[in-house]
Amino acid sequence: MLDIAEELHRWVEQGRDFAVATVVAVGGSAPRQPGAALAVDTDGTAIGSVSGGCVEGAVYELCRQALQDGDTVLERFGYSDEDAFAVGLTCGGVIDILVTPVRAADPARPVLGAALAAAARGEAAAVARIVSGPAELMGRALLVRPGGDSPRGGFGAHPELDRTVAAEAAAHLDAGRTGTLEIGEQGSRCGAPLTVLVESSVPPPRMIVFGAIDFASALVRIGKFLGYHVTVCDARPVFATRARFPEADEIVVEWPHQYLERTRVDARTVLCVLTHDAKFDVPLLRLALRLPVAYVGAMGSRRTHLERNERLRDVGVTELELARLRSPIGLDLGARTPEETALSIAAEIVANRRGGSGASLTGAHTPIHHDTAPAPAGRIGSVA
Repeated sequence: MLDIAEELHRWVEQGRDFAVATVVAVGGSAPRQPGAALAVDTDGTAIGSVSGGCVEGAVYELCRQALQDGDTVLERFGYSDEDAFAVGLTCGGVIDILVTPVRAADPARPVLGAALAAAARGEAAAVARIVSGPAELMGRALLVRPGGDSPRGGFGAHPELDRTVAAEAAAHLDAGRTGTLEIGEQGSRCGAPLTVLVESSVPPPRMIVFGAIDFASALVRIGKFLGYHVTVCDARPVFATRARFPEADEIVVEWPHQYLERTRVDARTVLCVLTHDAKFDVPLLRLALRLPVAYVGAMGSRRTHLERNERLRDVGVTELELARLRSPIGLDLGARTPEETALSIAAEIVANRRGGSGASLTGAHTPIHHDTAPAPAGRIGSVA
């Protein structure tokens, strides 16, 4: 649901009633991950997607029905080879979808509205909803924000249930993770079992591109396409300009290692060093390889790579730290142009994040999807 927060937030502000269908769990080769959503308003307007087209029509009708009767339902869709015209997933996967009405009088609307508003502003938030359990609890919601703020909403059952789910949702939020948890109706392993969906919305991950060169311009564009908040940093003001990088979120004129010392990074941050100049690279990479970031890549020829590694060893970088460095940066696509090179870098970043090999899928027998994380780099946190 939070993956379409901007549109749904506008619907809330406009006073529209709607129903939202959210992917709760997937099995096999399902096209969308938990958290993906489709919403339908009373006029029949639809936004979002839960399956890439396979079951959209059936889910659309479920949303229309939920708006009429006010019931929250959990529906499973899978592949059927018995009836070629049955509604199902042609890819052979299975998806569970929660359909929730969000009408003006529904008790969960204020909570869901607050979650959508936070996600639309790019702020961190996690919303928990009952997926399976007693009918009277279905559709209820609890909102958790970072920083120890009191949860908003609740399930109206045992008070320990709200406390336990709030703690679990906070842990999901810290990890930027969306998923389900099993818990007893009284907030422990005791009592009737409940399944709770926790959706996390976190700010976009950062991509910091060091070196304001032509390859950087192409990388900025593809970084934005992948949902990153992109910063370009270079010590040379004549190159680090808005005119050269109009799509960058930030442009910083500063020595790269000094900027990296003071800026915020986390476990989702990717660092792309395109300067291939020792006076910039060595102090920058010495610091970067010791930070808890997702990816550190550096541009340069194989000779440049070997010489740079020796310089890094000379300033105390260990072999274990050097093993984190992706250099020469990118996958072997035979890239020549800045755009092709940016694609090879982006491909390596995605493969690194998702556990892919970078090999051709043709003739392979490995899974197409290597994990169950949502798509990353947007609001719904990966599970990343």
